[in-house]
Amino acid sequence: MNTNPIAELLVTKRERETIMQDALHLKSWDLSHRQICDVELLLNGAFSPLTGFLNKKDYSSVVENNRLADGQLCPMPITLDVTEEFAETIAVGDTIVLRDPEGLVISALDIEDIWKADKTREAELVFGSIDKTHPGVGYLFDQAGPIYVGGKLRGIELPVHYDYQGLRHTPNQLKTWFEQQGWERVVAFQTRNPLHRAHQELTLSAIDEIDGQLLIHPVVGLTKPGDVDHHTRVKCYRRALSSYKKGTAHLSLLPLAMRMGGPREALWHALIRKNYGCTHFIVGRDHAGPGVDLSGQAFYDPDAARDFALSYQEEAGIKILSFEEMVYCKEKVRYLPISELQPGDTPERLSGTDLRKLLDEGKPVPSWFALPGVVEELRQAHLPLEKQGFALFFTGLSGSGKSTLANIVETRLLELTGRRGTMLDGDLVRKHLSAGLGFSREDRDRNILRIAFVAGEAVKHGGIAICAPIAPYAETRKQARALISEFGQFIEIHLATPLQVCEKRDRKGLYAKARAGIIKGFTGIDDAYEVPEQPEIRINTAEYSAREGAELILKELAKRGLISLVESSEVQALNVA
Repeated sequence: MNTNPIAELLVTKRERETIMQDALHLKSWDLSHRQICDVELLLNGAFSPLTGFLNKKDYSSVVENNRLADGQLCPMPITLDVTEEFAETIAVGDTIVLRDPEGLVISALDIEDIWKADKTREAELVFGSIDKTHPGVGYLFDQAGPIYVGGKLRGIELPVHYDYQGLRHTPNQLKTWFEQQGWERVVAFQTRNPLHRAHQELTLSAIDEIDGQLLIHPVVGLTKPGDVDHHTRVKCYRRALSSYKKGTAHLSLLPLAMRMGGPREALWHALIRKNYGCTHFIVGRDHAGPGVDLSGQAFYDPDAARDFALSYQEEAGIKILSFEEMVYCKEKVRYLPISELQPGDTPERLSGTDLRKLLDEGKPVPSWFALPGVVEELRQAHLPLEKQGFALFFTGLSGSGKSTLANIVETRLLELTGRRGTMLDGDLVRKHLSAGLGFSREDRDRNILRIAFVAGEAVKHGGIAICAPIAPYAETRKQARALISEFGQFIEIHLATPLQVCEKRDRKGLYAKARAGIIKGFTGIDDAYEVPEQPEIRINTAEYSAREGAELILKELAKRGLISLVESSEVQALNVA
């Protein structure tokens, strides 16, 4: 095994003191979650040979050719995206400091290039699509800043993690451990899901094929929206380790921000594992695939990632292993490669959706699908639907009835379930949480994202969030959905009440002032309201009374299993009395 140390980009103690002193007057950039993941893997050498965020020349070469300008393989552009406002305050030759969300200085960046990215070209060549349904494309167009800043990093310290510290290793630490254990042939298994029996069978086959050992190397940075949280997954991985012979498998966590980039991502994953000291890497079917596009077609052919990685295998310096889909054969009571099934054999399958449904309903998970310990961890983390948090996100014109319906629904939920909701009414949020914000597009977006943040915290802890802002912009609503959906169901409720009806209901005289030009930028008059295309619920309150509209919402919640429309025993007793 190649145990040559990877160059880490951390400075000496003296350099650190100098940078920290300089940081008092240097411009600083607060890193996003994804950027922190990238910085950590740049600093610890996992992204070697990169020594910082790509400059324009290297970026263009990577996008066009899968290579740095000097010809070295690099299939994924690692870039620092910033806002136009921040870019106007810096220049080539400057040094800036990069901070985590708490303000801790992580690294200095010596700027080599500042440029406006051609995101359409990047999306087409890196992801093969400009469909925002693709998580990588959606991030690129809707979340990433328009300006890229390239340059070398000088690391102060690696980002701090408070969880699973004993399972987090740098490339050099893992290489040293392999050497100490005498592991010379190591196959890495990439995963962003709990380890089920099909995965175990595949990895056991890999151990046999290379006559070596296995590194279970799950991603715990950013994965696909909706994936099982990494805390639960790590508990499942620990339970699954018991199925491997002692001394044949090791668990380590990778703080990677996945792009779900299919073929390019598969090669990128392999190169990262080579830097961690692995000699082999498993590329499965539809590796790092994001699912289907707007037309319902898969973004990538199931074998595209495998074929792409294999085509670079020799140059990459790590061997690619690929296996057929493993399926459980009911008649033979064991897992088999799908090609070995005989006529009359019944392959058993359980999709992620099927598994979630079984967990939601408290039904048994088949023993052939997962180890009992793994199922136990999943059950502990996955509350029954009626105990899960969720968010109701009302959107519509001023006067459409958002606050009225929201208040009725809040009261009815308390009656039906005994659970109190966190009410985030647009006007009240403006008065307290968003005091000081104006009505420019930027301030409106900030207001909605603040609401989404608070709602997400409530939902994360099993609460009910009831949000009732105007939320006129589709992109901001999409961002709110992404923030909240990480923790529970997001139910968008569009109150499709016609403008003329809203004006007639206007008790504050706002529409009249907007018509007279006294109020500028008023939604529906001289600022657009972007109608939701596919809300979970759409109600025209000109056609339904407020109570009828509320009952429609409650019926949808019952249909989703989030509540029962049978009132609590206390309420029933009051009704009888």
